[in-house]
Amino acid sequence: MGLDTIGVTYPTVPVQISGQAGQQPGPGLAFASMEQLLAALELDKYEGQLVEELRLTRRDPIPDPSLWVIEEQVPVGFAEYAKNPVGNLVTWARRSSVWPLAFGLACCVFEMFSAALSRWDISRFGMEVFRASPRQADLMIVSGTVTWKMAPVVKQVYDQMCEPKWVISMGSCANSGGPWASGYSTVPGVNRIIPVDVYVPGCPPRPDALLYGILMLHAKMKKEANRKRLPSVHV
Repeated sequence: MGLDTIGVTYPTVPVQISGQAGQQPGPGLAFASMEQLLAALELDKYEGQLVEELRLTRRDPIPDPSLWVIEEQVPVGFAEYAKNPVGNLVTWARRSSVWPLAFGLACCVFEMFSAALSRWDISRFGMEVFRASPRQADLMIVSGTVTWKMAPVVKQVYDQMCEPKWVISMGSCANSGGPWASGYSTVPGVNRIIPVDVYVPGCPPRPDALLYGILMLHAKMKKEANRKRLPSVHV
């Protein structure tokens, strides 16, 4: 049954082309010229093509990044750690100063920012600096629902982050789509778009649950101290 058969009408938005300089735009969408209107339509078409490409190509989850690790030397005990002191020192400094990206999608972002308050104090892990630029961050916390229209932006921000980088999926909506997993507009899990290292369940998860997920990420980084992690070739 189509939408037209059940009496659903689509609202129309008036489009105004202002032909004179200084003319006050009326209600609806105002464009200075026909060229701007055509450019906006081309942009919408290009964004639609990106979304449709992701919908068709990202049907299966991306494997855990731990599977991309080349096991050159698995650290077992102090003797194995002593063989690569520089690598372990770098890993210790890296996991003690993870800089998350100031990035949020839905209601879980309030819980993420609450973790930076004095009650939970995320700064004790060296993570109080939420970076505004992806090139200065090495951790993306996907907090909230990911829609297919937002998916190309999420992937672009992830691609702009420098290696090595990690991802925490925060909340049921980011993990599996949540209540809207079967909807046409919701990505059924952000691992369809980017690889995820740690999943934090909950709707929404509390700030202390996010802190526990960060501790799990630290443990994962410690295990990869003497291993060589491949670039994100699966993305």
